[in-house]
Amino acid sequence: MRITFRIVLSIIVVVSAIAFLLTLWQVQQEKEGLRRDLDRRTSLLAESLRETIEPLVGQPQTARIQQIVEKFGNREKLAGVAVYDAKDHLIAITPALAPQLPTIPSLIPEAMNADRGTGGFVHIGNTRMYLYALSFHREAVVTGAVVIFYDATYLQDHLSRIWKNNFVGFLVQALLISLTTLFVVRWSIVGSIAKMAEWMKRLRTDTTAEPLHFPDGDMFEPLTKEVAQMARSVLAARASAEEEARLRQAAESLWTPARLKEHVRTLLSEKSLFVISNREPYIHVRKGTQIECVVPPSGLVTALEPILKVCGGVWIAHGSGDADREVADQQDKLRVPTEDPQYVLKRVWLTKGEEKGYYYGFSNEGLWPLCHIAHTRPIFRIDDWEYYQIVNTKFAEATLAELEGIDEPVVLVQDYHFALLPRLIKERRPDARVGLFWHIPWPNPESFSICPWQRELVHGMLGADLIGFHIQFHCNNFLDTVDRTLESRIVWEHFAVRRGRQTTYVKPFPISIAFPDHGEAQLMKPPATISKGSLLGGLGVKARFLGVGVDRLDYTKGILERLRAVERFLEKYPTYLNEFTFVELGAPSRTSIKHYHDLIAEVEAECDRINWRFQTEEWKPIILLKKHHSHEEIAPFYEAADVCLVTSLHDGMNLVAKEYVAAREDEQGVLILSRFTGASRELRDALIVNPYNIEQMAEAIRSAVEMDAEEQQARMRKMRHVLKEQNVYRWAANLITELAQIRIEKGSIAKS
Repeated sequence: MRITFRIVLSIIVVVSAIAFLLTLWQVQQEKEGLRRDLDRRTSLLAESLRETIEPLVGQPQTARIQQIVEKFGNREKLAGVAVYDAKDHLIAITPALAPQLPTIPSLIPEAMNADRGTGGFVHIGNTRMYLYALSFHREAVVTGAVVIFYDATYLQDHLSRIWKNNFVGFLVQALLISLTTLFVVRWSIVGSIAKMAEWMKRLRTDTTAEPLHFPDGDMFEPLTKEVAQMARSVLAARASAEEEARLRQAAESLWTPARLKEHVRTLLSEKSLFVISNREPYIHVRKGTQIECVVPPSGLVTALEPILKVCGGVWIAHGSGDADREVADQQDKLRVPTEDPQYVLKRVWLTKGEEKGYYYGFSNEGLWPLCHIAHTRPIFRIDDWEYYQIVNTKFAEATLAELEGIDEPVVLVQDYHFALLPRLIKERRPDARVGLFWHIPWPNPESFSICPWQRELVHGMLGADLIGFHIQFHCNNFLDTVDRTLESRIVWEHFAVRRGRQTTYVKPFPISIAFPDHGEAQLMKPPATISKGSLLGGLGVKARFLGVGVDRLDYTKGILERLRAVERFLEKYPTYLNEFTFVELGAPSRTSIKHYHDLIAEVEAECDRINWRFQTEEWKPIILLKKHHSHEEIAPFYEAADVCLVTSLHDGMNLVAKEYVAAREDEQGVLILSRFTGASRELRDALIVNPYNIEQMAEAIRSAVEMDAEEQQARMRKMRHVLKEQNVYRWAANLITELAQIRIEKGSIAKS
């Protein structure tokens, strides 16, 4: 009530002040206008009188002059007329004015002395008058003056009415504005805040709080963000506490953000993690005059982001956005996420040449096809290799600068872009605990021997204390490669490599995602999810069944094989024509590399060919949505799809499969999963297929759309249980625990 009273009082005071100033200005303008009008009228009358009287002055015509004066003095609002000679003697005057004018006003001699018309306000008796004096002549000599007296009291009355009318009008407006404001405050602001407060109270006291409908509009945006973040924190804390209590009761072990945070704090004694990757978790790009923050489509980001949010630390990555420099500080850092900063992002800048040679060249035209057995020939160029070494050194310098002053830091290097980095860090900081996680497959020794610089790469990797792969098979391939490439001792019973005084352990750590908390997800999502019909309707088609694929447009993802499987399914089972639509959410990737550019054109051509063959006016078998999609854009497709196809020709893990399972809170839907993904080792209740076998995939699609709800639920429930148990927090806990428990040996580092 006090706030409302203050608002209303403030409005009244402000409007009154504005009314006063505007009225004052209007009165001044009106006063000037009336003054000019009086001056004009009196000067015209004076000119007319002078022409009549001037020839009579100095002649024995005093009576005649008096008659003229009396005649002119009878006009409306004219108080009178007087005529004086050059010696200030009164010659003639209006009878009604004579008693009020015992002496000559000073303005009259001034006008005769100046020999020009002069006007001004004077008080004669109790009356305010406007006086105008105009001299007249004989033979160029001033012989007197004619004076006009105008009653000016009406001016004051007019100005008083302006004050009264304006001020009353403005006060009425103030009252109306105050009442309107009071209504708006009560209805849209106080009411919304009261609802939000009541919702927060129920959130605090009751676990069954309904979804919050946040007020719209820029005014509520800061409050909305903070309330949403607070709600997530409260729900996460409550869910974690409840889960911990349940686990203690059931003697189970589930990794939660709170448990991981406490675990890491115990292991690292409050020391921060240092994560190094090529891909940054947030990219700032310019859209017109605005800067937009974008989360890139990346399995690595999906997996690592929750860890840094929980544990804090520094994420060092390539600043690739065109507005990245503008938002970073002088040390090339910023705290992220923007809405709730929890860790530091440090950006490393690369030249166009460095990016082309190190990233597009050696990493993605060389190592990527080398490690993925997808029958694409790797390309190795000496210039690309030199850039790869330069960029690894640049990242090493940036990392070492961050490690200054920190004893026994913990560093997690990510992926094939930085095979040389562990050695570069370890040589300068032998006390550092360095882990390398290789997110892609590792081929057999014969395949890897294609690389001209295999010795240098393996030597650089063995600078790490711990090397992690997704599955044991890749660990075995790596150890076989080391055995054939470098002089070393392989300790197979411990899966370790001994070189000089350094030991590198090689172990599998199947990466995962942050399994969503059911209560938080339900509370923070919109009250109604988008239906399958709405999704397809928005794409301009009608269908009964929806299939979905979510990929970077990469030749390792088996997208062409997937499209041909959909075509074969429709060939074999024509009853599903007009019934089944497959939507591919494809994010263009590495388009400056010719093979990727050609792949996009081939995917588009294949979609067009299949659609041309089967489509009708209201239906298409395949829809390609070629752009980068946010998690919010992808989620409705996960939730609505009857089947999700993950048909990679070779993949270290593939988190799309896990994201689809995590999204299916309704325990419906079927996952078709390639046997050549790491995820197939865990999600055994998916329909496992050989992506090269088009017939098998077509049959899997038929099985998926015809599977009854009970079987879907049984399969999905098991996969969700596995995913919940084997979440990203367990992955991080296992990786960091192994790294923290490694004994750092003092001594020389092995040279290649």
